[in-house]
Amino acid sequence: MSHPPSQPRTPVFAANWKMSHGPAETGAFVERFTAHHRRRSDATVVIFPPAISLAAFAAAASGRLDLEFGVQDVHTELEGAHTSGISAAMVPATGATWALAGHSERRREFGDTDADVGRKLVRILEAGLRPVLCVGETLEERESGRLSTVLETQIREAVRPLDREDRARLVYAYEPVWAIGTGRTASPADAAEAHAIVREQLARTEGCDAERAAILYGGSVKPANIEALLAAPGVDGVLVGGASLDPDSWAAICAAGR
Repeated sequence: MSHPPSQPRTPVFAANWKMSHGPAETGAFVERFTAHHRRRSDATVVIFPPAISLAAFAAAASGRLDLEFGVQDVHTELEGAHTSGISAAMVPATGATWALAGHSERRREFGDTDADVGRKLVRILEAGLRPVLCVGETLEERESGRLSTVLETQIREAVRPLDREDRARLVYAYEPVWAIGTGRTASPADAAEAHAIVREQLARTEGCDAERAAILYGGSVKPANIEALLAAPGVDGVLVGGASLDPDSWAAICAAGR
């Protein structure tokens, strides 16, 4: 495999735009965001635009090498008759260097299984991209006491096809499904508990670097709670949805912890 660089610096501020911001909106966003966001050498800022806006982001941010970007998903196959699919092998040509895998919306809306996520991680790593493995539980799973089981299963099955070297290169994002786009946010204590479970599972999984792995929190992150979340034990950064769509809000979040 072509291996990506070593683990990114922490904290990591990652924005998942999901199905928002076409090319025109992307250009306007980058212009305003870069006017307010001061470069920082102590953190990584990465944005995941929709695929149709990758070229627009690359062009708009061409003068800001401190801003990185990636794709929200890749196909399990490298090529073929897979209408609308995006091959990981195609991504580097866009300038993107990151890729998400296993987001709860992919799991829920498109039926991605843990095995699918594992195959996507293989493709992402083959392409030399930095993978972010998303894990998280539903409200029903949390309330029934299955938080640990769900997170452990998602991690174990997703990393199963990876070798030791590739497992050590993963970035993780814990996103409680019940807090994504709902306005409900896990408390710093909730986040710390879940991140500890993720790290404990990594420690039990051969080849995973539990001590050095970056684990991000996602789920209704906003300027009002970013400082408290970053201060929670084991939280190495954030993966932000709705609040990252506004350039002023995103700039405020990316200024946290300076």
